[in-house]
Amino acid sequence: MPSLFDPVRIGAISARNRIVMAPLTRNRADAGQVPSVLAATYYAQRADAGLIVSEATQISAVGQGYLDTPGIFNAAQVAGWRRVTEGVHAKGGKIVCQLWHVGRISHVSLQPNGGAPVSSTARRANTKTYTAQGFEEVSVPRALRLDELPGIVAEYRHAARLAIDAGFDGVEIHAANGYLLEQFLRDSINDRTDAYGGTRENRVRLPIEVVTAVVAEIGGDRTGIRISPVTPANDAGQDSNAQGLFEYFIERLAPLQLAFVHVIEGATGGPRDVAPFDYEALRRRFKEGNAQGVWIVNNAYTRSMAIEAVAQGRADMVAFGKPFISNPDLVERLRVDAPLAPLNPATLYGGGAAGYTDYPTLADQSRAASPGH
Repeated sequence: MPSLFDPVRIGAISARNRIVMAPLTRNRADAGQVPSVLAATYYAQRADAGLIVSEATQISAVGQGYLDTPGIFNAAQVAGWRRVTEGVHAKGGKIVCQLWHVGRISHVSLQPNGGAPVSSTARRANTKTYTAQGFEEVSVPRALRLDELPGIVAEYRHAARLAIDAGFDGVEIHAANGYLLEQFLRDSINDRTDAYGGTRENRVRLPIEVVTAVVAEIGGDRTGIRISPVTPANDAGQDSNAQGLFEYFIERLAPLQLAFVHVIEGATGGPRDVAPFDYEALRRRFKEGNAQGVWIVNNAYTRSMAIEAVAQGRADMVAFGKPFISNPDLVERLRVDAPLAPLNPATLYGGGAAGYTDYPTLADQSRAASPGH
């Protein structure tokens, strides 16, 4: 069996190891939702990852839900992201863009002309978001009309095209963590009575239309998807039959021959056993329909857990999130079993270089400790 440190093919992408840098929102975009010059340094520092998934990146102005997050829907944003992708590629790394629409997890102050956020539902989520005023309760959304849904699909397609134009190796469609696509998937949120609500066949309709459009635009071999079958993130209540829903969703995705599925096991950034779910059954269902597709697992994996998951064939790749923030050389630290540097929670969101591009590598520490330095 392969090891965590062996190369792997992800559709059209060749990765030099099986360690993924998970998407990490850092709220440091410049005006106009353009990635900063610092972002290019930050990602290049972490280019040893087999695959980097960018921070969540909104596909439209309406798709934004947090202050200072980057977009991928206009030329200025493409130019900003091109600095990032060129920096990663110069270090031999691979990077995909996570395509994001927050749906109802937004605030009127972040929406064009102060409009209401949009969702599958008109019910407000019981959660907060990060605005210019700090953390505030999210706003009441409005339910998307049927005639608006083709426009949402077109925005994903357009963003995927711009991601490739910006030099990304592919995209990851964000269908997790209680954001727009999961607001359609779960019956705990989706209360529609039209062709996009009710039965699971109806609830997967918009996500399948989105993935189909993206695949048509850039190819299945450059397209992945992120799912979180049981996470309670962003007031996402449990679906009445999460196992059945996600197995059906994976079956419907199979003909599209995606490069990868990235699954959050348990609660995002929290307990892995928040609700019962058979991830192995889901992985088998995925492989039955897409034998070459890569299965990426995520959530609180330790070095030993990650090595074991790959060695036993339960995962093709393992994603690490917060450890990559404070350990730009995480791959090397995992390889040599070096201790991991702690994270400074005060510098996670917003700000500049502090807690962003100034975490030292093992080599930096060694140089600093050497006599005469």
